[in-house]
Amino acid sequence: MIAIDLGSNTIRFIEYDGQKWGKSFEKIVRTAEGLNHSGKIGDPAVERILAAIDEAKTIFDLPSHEVVAITTAAMRMARNSEIIRQKIEARTGILFRLIEGEEEAFLTLKAVVNRLHHLNIPSDDFILVDIGGGSTEIIVVSGGYSQAKSFPLGIVTLSEKSYTTDILESELNVYHESIASYIESLALISPPKTLVMTAGTPTTMVAYRMGMSYASYDTTKINGSILMRHDCPHILNELMKMDEKRRAYYVGVGRERLITTGIRIVEMLFEVLNYDSAIIIDDGLREGVALDYYSKGYIQYLT
Repeated sequence: MIAIDLGSNTIRFIEYDGQKWGKSFEKIVRTAEGLNHSGKIGDPAVERILAAIDEAKTIFDLPSHEVVAITTAAMRMARNSEIIRQKIEARTGILFRLIEGEEEAFLTLKAVVNRLHHLNIPSDDFILVDIGGGSTEIIVVSGGYSQAKSFPLGIVTLSEKSYTTDILESELNVYHESIASYIESLALISPPKTLVMTAGTPTTMVAYRMGMSYASYDTTKINGSILMRHDCPHILNELMKMDEKRRAYYVGVGRERLITTGIRIVEMLFEVLNYDSAIIIDDGLREGVALDYYSKGYIQYLT
């Protein structure tokens, strides 16, 4: 099967046969571009999505596979979500199912736990943070249970709101308080042992620190790597000294203007959750969709 995750910034594809992972592909499409101002997903974003799917068709034999496609925060927020999804289906034959933040968190957790098991890293007591283009999911795993909450905090949507540094800091302070209140409401006996982060910003940060460009990104080196809290200002300072073309070489075209916001979100999360380091995992929603598909079985999944 092929799992597809259409996010607020990136569309990601992966092939899976129930035992091993196959080819993968991702493209920055900026689905949420302009969403804060218009309340809609615009035609330029739709064209980028369609172009990315066309490119994926040169890599994957989509007609010969079962395709499970989901979409998240940008489509949840957009007033024209249903129209856009119908348009994409008419042009590509792929129907994207819109999922809520809680399901997004569950599927991401499934993928991350699976990867932690393969890395022989304990997965029974940790906080998982998934920083997306339109939302951030925080999942607390403790005492054999998991609890999740989705916050409307994303690198694309927050970047568009933040015309100045002061506005960005003000918005981050609001989410700092909201996240702190959520964690306090859980009344945990003790803080989870580890912090785990996934999604584009933290993976890009550790890739940059390892000397990788966007083109030379190596998932096998990212999974299980460590990002330190004190890395944030150093990486941000170095990237901001570059012109946009050089920055895009490291972070990807379409992220060069978003990376400031992304790193500041990561830095804020380190602070509010009170960790000095995080385990970085590349696996995320698309892998969770694939794993969930096989754990439920094909017939049950479709029904």
